[in-house]
Amino acid sequence: MTFNSQLGRFTFVALTSVAALGAMQSQALAQSNWPNRPVTLVVPFPPGGTTDVLARTLAERLSGKLGQPVIVENRPGAGATIGAEYVAKGPADGHVLLIGAVHHTIAPSVYKRLGYDFQKDFQPITTLAMVPNVLVINAAKTPVDNVAQLVGYVQKNPNQATYGSNGNGTAQHMIGTEFQAMTGTTLIHVPYKGSGPLATDLLGGQILMSFDTLTPVLPQIQAGKLKALAVTTAERSKALPDVPTLAESGLPGFNIGTWFGVLAPAATPNEVVGRLSRDMVEIIKSPDFVKRMDEIGAQPVGNTREEMKQQIAEETAKFAELVKKGKITID
Repeated sequence: MTFNSQLGRFTFVALTSVAALGAMQSQALAQSNWPNRPVTLVVPFPPGGTTDVLARTLAERLSGKLGQPVIVENRPGAGATIGAEYVAKGPADGHVLLIGAVHHTIAPSVYKRLGYDFQKDFQPITTLAMVPNVLVINAAKTPVDNVAQLVGYVQKNPNQATYGSNGNGTAQHMIGTEFQAMTGTTLIHVPYKGSGPLATDLLGGQILMSFDTLTPVLPQIQAGKLKALAVTTAERSKALPDVPTLAESGLPGFNIGTWFGVLAPAATPNEVVGRLSRDMVEIIKSPDFVKRMDEIGAQPVGNTREEMKQQIAEETAKFAELVKKGKITID
């Protein structure tokens, strides 16, 4: 090797090292200045549902810790996948985050084409809360008081046997599918973009029932406009202690609830995700947040990033089996 070629090689290596060092320093500087503008929490449902309520409860408290406004942006549609794809393909700098939910662990099994991979394209931050789903009917329009009577009513009135969900491939859709399988009934699935329009039609008598999360329907239950027949989780809800579980109502082993959490794009710097996790867990464990969760029928969680990652993997596998069993596919 000649002197000139050796010199050229040395110069190339030196310049490459300087460039790499500069990039590392720039990234470190960006992280040290984070957040340097408002942080957005993307909710993949319309305003008024559980996801939206939890996001706004978190945003109000997180803003004080970050020293920047925390904005909630609703991007509903396609069973919560539109909002998820928007965040997955957005900037991975910690300024745009997803309020994810159990629905995102169902989507890979029911949608033939997704523009993202939920387990690969996101970093879990923490689970905000677990919320039971509840089987509710219009109290004035449906003359039943328990699950057994509802099954009988559905069998006698097949044309009225409609149930609403927050969209194709959501937890409510899966619950409705499993409910039919275990009761031997046939229900007509009516998908909505979220809890707000779903509750409006349920109150108006356009649909027979729903398996929505407890938060958006709790005020209507308490007001006597909706009647809760059962919760879908293994244990009763503290907010509705007198309402039995579906397992207690003749469907042994029935246990499907809804979790909600926060995720960042996969390439988000680890230091940023770590700080977000610490700040959010501190908020979730605070008495003020716990009190708010009690009011809306939610159970605060605040787990670690690793625990949430494992939770997502387990839920994805569980729902893949339910989807296969129910033969559910969505284009």
